Amino acid sequence: MNAVVSHDNAVAGVAGPALGDGEFQFLRAFVYRHCGIALSEQKRQLVQGRLVRRLRALRMKGFDAYCELLRTDPDSELGELASAISTNVTAFFREVHHFEALANDMLLRWLEHKRREGDRLRIWSAGCSTGEEPYSLAMVLAEALERCGRHVDAKILATDLSPAALAAAQKGVYPVERLEGVSDERRRRWFLRGEGDYEGLACVHPRLRELVTIAPLNLLHEWPMQGPFDAIFCRNVVIYFDQPTKQKLFTRFARLLPAGGPLFLGHSESMHGLSDEFELIGRTLYRKKTA
Repeated sequence: MNAVVSHDNAVAGVAGPALGDGEFQFLRAFVYRHCGIALSEQKRQLVQGRLVRRLRALRMKGFDAYCELLRTDPDSELGELASAISTNVTAFFREVHHFEALANDMLLRWLEHKRREGDRLRIWSAGCSTGEEPYSLAMVLAEALERCGRHVDAKILATDLSPAALAAAQKGVYPVERLEGVSDERRRRWFLRGEGDYEGLACVHPRLRELVTIAPLNLLHEWPMQGPFDAIFCRNVVIYFDQPTKQKLFTRFARLLPAGGPLFLGHSESMHGLSDEFELIGRTLYRKKTA
């Protein structure tokens, strides 16, 4: 989930049921166990304000009923809980140096090799949020495929825990002002401008949709994918995990990457002291070490 626990305290005064000590401790343990996010005591009012809205949606009168739902059927509510306590922070071509490295240094080399060998190319956007990251990747990939000149089986897997974020990514429709990081040329080529009732909106081009597969996934649970992936983007996700969770996640990423395969992290994230399977090769850009 390309999201962070919000620091916005504006919801602290939202009226609604009180969040008791026992209920908050249960929620803290549940969120840590299932999402890897450690909620401090200072987040109590924020959690209460955010979850009051969820209680209303479920027509529950108190947090005791909500905690009971999580105890009896955690999978049914996990995504909604994660969405409620998190704020998705993303943009097209955010941290543009990552996309430049992919386009200028990696993709054409990979595609040339795979064209000769008949291999497939796979990129994973782990924590895709509302879709801006995987569709940015799709633009770069589509352009590289055109320069390559021959067919290559290339796809992008985009996963997230939040049902709301995944629904937005699947829809692929954005306010025009959200395209700030997209060049004029790419706007003309890869987006369809809305008219009439859709004025002010832009829809991603069908070609980009063809390249992107969107699916729900909790990074802390089992992964159905076998890999390998040629590259993994997991940006602005692990910063709120504790050290043991980060270590386990980096180990799992390494299993799905070939030797030399790149792992892209967010601007405030680092593997320093957490993994000996990767080496730093650029700004928050790592590659799996060769044997």
